[in-house]
Amino acid sequence: MTGNARPSSALDPAIAARLKRDADGLVPAIAQQYDTGEVLMLGWMDDEALHRTLTTGRCTYWSRSRQEYWVKGDTSGHVQQVKSVALDCDADTILVKVDQTGPACHTGTRTCFDADSLPLAQ
Repeated sequence: MTGNARPSSALDPAIAARLKRDADGLVPAIAQQYDTGEVLMLGWMDDEALHRTLTTGRCTYWSRSRQEYWVKGDTSGHVQQVKSVALDCDADTILVKVDQTGPACHTGTRTCFDADSLPLAQ
């Protein structure tokens, strides 16, 4: 993906100016269940995906593999209804608190972080 491959965005310039993006113009976006605090998944947003998320109330991500925008739940029905959006202190990560319908993970599990717990040294 190149920065020129995606359309310009209507994201509020004050928000856009704060974002710290990677070399591909993306910011990691963590989806968290708003009422339980459960971490559901990590996706990637550019300015336009963030703009769409803020204005539609549905999580929109940039798919690095498909090179296109995708709205969580459009094909699966596993919708993420946005409750709040926040930037971390460095503005290099987005936290989206959502009400998740069904599984968040493409494997069919509730969260992308429940299948492979790593052992801690004792």
